[in-house]
Amino acid sequence: MSTLSDLLAEHTGLSGGAVDHLQTVVAEWQLLSDLSFADFLLWVPETAADGTPLPPGAQGRYICVAQARPTTGPTAHPEDVVASHTSAQEHPQLRRAVAERRICREEDPRWYLGVPVRREVIPVTFAGEVIAALSRETNLAVPRVPSALEIAYLGIAGDLCQMVADGTFPTTEPSPDVHTSPRVGDGLIRLDTAGAVVFASPNALSAYHRMGHASDLVGVRLAPLTRSLIGDPFDATEVAQRIVSALDGQPGMRTEAESRRGAAVLFRALPLRPAGKAAGALVLCRDVTEVRRRDRALLSKDATIREIHHRVKNNLQTVAALLRLQSRRTSSPEAKEALAESVRRVAAIAMVHETLSTSVDERVDLDALVDKVIPVVGDVAVAESHVKVRKSGQFGVVAAETATPLVMVLTELIQNAVEHAFPPGSSGEVVVSATRSARWLDVLVADDGRGLPPGFSLERTNGLGLQIVRTLVESELRGTLSLRRRDESGTEAVLRVPLSHRR
Repeated sequence: MSTLSDLLAEHTGLSGGAVDHLQTVVAEWQLLSDLSFADFLLWVPETAADGTPLPPGAQGRYICVAQARPTTGPTAHPEDVVASHTSAQEHPQLRRAVAERRICREEDPRWYLGVPVRREVIPVTFAGEVIAALSRETNLAVPRVPSALEIAYLGIAGDLCQMVADGTFPTTEPSPDVHTSPRVGDGLIRLDTAGAVVFASPNALSAYHRMGHASDLVGVRLAPLTRSLIGDPFDATEVAQRIVSALDGQPGMRTEAESRRGAAVLFRALPLRPAGKAAGALVLCRDVTEVRRRDRALLSKDATIREIHHRVKNNLQTVAALLRLQSRRTSSPEAKEALAESVRRVAAIAMVHETLSTSVDERVDLDALVDKVIPVVGDVAVAESHVKVRKSGQFGVVAAETATPLVMVLTELIQNAVEHAFPPGSSGEVVVSATRSARWLDVLVADDGRGLPPGFSLERTNGLGLQIVRTLVESELRGTLSLRRRDESGTEAVLRVPLSHRR
């Protein structure tokens, strides 16, 4: 499916400013569709993208570049209309609306796929020129009983559609939070030119009741009332000012405030000025109290998890310190070596928990973690040899459940290379290389040492470190591991880990 930008670039020669304006119209037009109980189609006169004349048979054609369906009523177009074409003969209101720069309505409904549809065309004006047209198409198959809500919705829709034709809606600088703003069904209030409420939907009334207003809203001046209900003085002034600014013709961005009773409400105020005449303002509101309560609960849970990781890290560091004390009191070289290896393993796990204690999404930057592990492991062989350990490539970010066993495996593989690949007093290099794709993380731990001993088998080795590695790779990481002799000299440990796996 082609995007709006793709279709405009392929079928029109519109300027960048005109394209941006149509993008803004599409970002805002769900509001128009819901208020109108109708589908909206965006039609653009088809022209050559390079400015050359179209062939005679293609002249006078229009292409549909976007489509919106109402959430408040049945659609007139269950099928996808985007990228379809029509002509001035098939849809004469398009040509009339563009040529005459006014809203044009069909005299009689037409039948479309067995459904009666009333069609109306609104010219889209930008910088004084008509650049496109909106076709408002209402499904008449379901009879509607006129109610105060429907009359108010249609009245506001008419004002906003006229502002589209005037070029005053939507604004040239769109609000960056359009997609998170309250919608028509969340709560709608219409104000007269003096700022008094002339209509409030049931959901809007419920939101104000939850904020602490016990009576009806009709006839009440909304800005002073809202200011009195909001607890924080700064937020109260800001919301009230946004409502007053809308009455003065200035569009407002989304604002969130909390009432004195603890109710959180989103507000957005829009001016209504059809044909340049002040007609009041539209205020959309949405009660988000429960959403914010869940957000606070999640933040509290996240903070608790991070605190747990912090405490686990502290406990592991305490265990490592105790093992070091025990190592100093032990005279057996074999016991000292075993305790030193245990300290390194505990320290590697502690580093993972230290990283998770500062993470907000239980994910670990493995590159930063490996950069911490390499110096710890590399220092082991300093006294006996001169081995340099370095990292190449990018590991990226992995989930917490992958980070711990993966860091343990890397620690053991690097440690094994440093300890066993080089004779005492010799020098060499261990390179940890990472290659990442969409599905796999491939790690290569290569050394330029003396290579594997004759008859070596990873499956039959008795070394505790390699046994730990095999267990973690197979059971925790669901990956594969192999050890092989390098072509020149030394050994390569080849590790492949899936970036997502199911247990």
